[in-house]
Amino acid sequence: MVKKSAKVAPTIAIVGAGFGGVNQAVQLKRAGLYRVTIYEKSSGIGGTWWHNTYPGAEVDTPSILYSFSYMPWNWSRTHVRQAELQEYIEAVAEKYDVTRHIRFNTEIEDAVWNESRQEYELYAAGAIIGRANFLITAVGMLDEPNRPTWPGLDTFAGPVFHTSQWLHDVDFEGKVVAVAGSGSTATQVVPEVAKVAKRVVMFQREPGWIVPKNDREFSDDEREALDSSIAQRIARTTMIYNRDKVLVGGKMWTAGTPQNAAGEAAARNHINNQLGDRPDLVELVTPTYSYMGKRPIISDSFYPALKRENVSLIPKAVSAVTPNGVVTTDGQEYSCDVLVLSTGFTVRFLSNLKVHGRTGAEMQDYWRSTGARAFLGMLVTDYPNLFILYGPNTNGGSIVSNLELQAKYITSAIAYARRARANTIEVKTAAFEKYDRRLMQALEGTVWNYQNNYYKSGSGGSGRITTQWPDALMVYGALTKVLRGPLVWKLGYRTGRSASAQQNTESRATLPKLKAPARVHRTVSVASRPSEDTVDA
Repeated sequence: MVKKSAKVAPTIAIVGAGFGGVNQAVQLKRAGLYRVTIYEKSSGIGGTWWHNTYPGAEVDTPSILYSFSYMPWNWSRTHVRQAELQEYIEAVAEKYDVTRHIRFNTEIEDAVWNESRQEYELYAAGAIIGRANFLITAVGMLDEPNRPTWPGLDTFAGPVFHTSQWLHDVDFEGKVVAVAGSGSTATQVVPEVAKVAKRVVMFQREPGWIVPKNDREFSDDEREALDSSIAQRIARTTMIYNRDKVLVGGKMWTAGTPQNAAGEAAARNHINNQLGDRPDLVELVTPTYSYMGKRPIISDSFYPALKRENVSLIPKAVSAVTPNGVVTTDGQEYSCDVLVLSTGFTVRFLSNLKVHGRTGAEMQDYWRSTGARAFLGMLVTDYPNLFILYGPNTNGGSIVSNLELQAKYITSAIAYARRARANTIEVKTAAFEKYDRRLMQALEGTVWNYQNNYYKSGSGGSGRITTQWPDALMVYGALTKVLRGPLVWKLGYRTGRSASAQQNTESRATLPKLKAPARVHRTVSVASRPSEDTVDA
């Protein structure tokens, strides 16, 4: 007989204390799962909003959608800036007593599944610092700054830094500032730096489609209305519905559809409305690729900034750096005093965290051959008790709403395993493969396939779209409600019998049994088991 585990609350490790990690901890605690530890490499919470403090940093998403449904907030603006977002996530952590669960300045480098102990061993600086029955990664996919490898970059005489590592003690007054990059971050940085710098020179490899943001301060009456949680719920639901109705079926990112054409028309009108008197700039900022082929930019302030006398737009990419300036791909050198790298992030799910599953295979090696993929973006076959927040093919729509849906799903899965007194839970191979085929079919024909964009990062050279969700938020939400239970989840119990014998003891409601593949168990010797109240070693 298979011995079921005692119904003891499991230990749960979360890697990352940004919006995803904090929200996940809240959901777990609300479900009565308190043995949670969050490992955060930085000295504070907030993730993206802790690190990105550059001038002009603010959300593209309406503020009301950038808050959790269970904790509305009286926002000051339609699209709030970094400081207010940081204030919000800290308030969430304080209200739900999450901060005491966080180990700051602790970067988990490796997580190794120990089959005999049925838990993950967590490594930092080469040593085991914790263990957990369940592991949840909340590091996102845009965690590592993409620092260019231009020849001569290290020889630049002035300050040089990435936008996510902003040097606030650098004085821009009277300086010539070079900004390398023209994406969403650069379009926020340039208008602010131009207010104080002698001159700003922006280097653009390729223009992006930009649509209006229509951001503004909320009026006193609006802020008074925001005090009502009911009013916020109505506003939130309305916003999601209005967004989703043009995203259902992926029509927005399919060339030739009315939705895609309407989006491009709005972007072209935005160019003409703000730069109609500058045909030279209109030509420089108008993309030649299909609308939505790359991540669209949302801004009201960037085009007006280009018309300032102290701002220059150079339609060339940087190819090298000298002690006194930068060199573009056409060989032209531009002098500058400060170099700002607005070069984005390396798209890498799990970031620098190495996760080894049941077979001993490291996740990145597994994805290198298949392209990054996961069931609902959260579960991967042969990686028991592992859940990924903001994982493969979950980007798009309202990310905070996505994170909330995922946290609820993960919490339900852990609770399901606990009720069954199972040691492990993972996605069944048949369910995973069927879901993945349907996902790839939905991505076929989208404009994302025909452009050079970050959406294909982590594809293992396959050209697979690894980042984007191809439909509406409501569709994803519905799937998180339906794709669960015995038809999707496989439970495991600690037993000394063979793998095939263990499979025969699983729920009678499962799909037809598959032949169990050969397993290579990876076991690492460890110190004594942690106490009942912590996942720390």
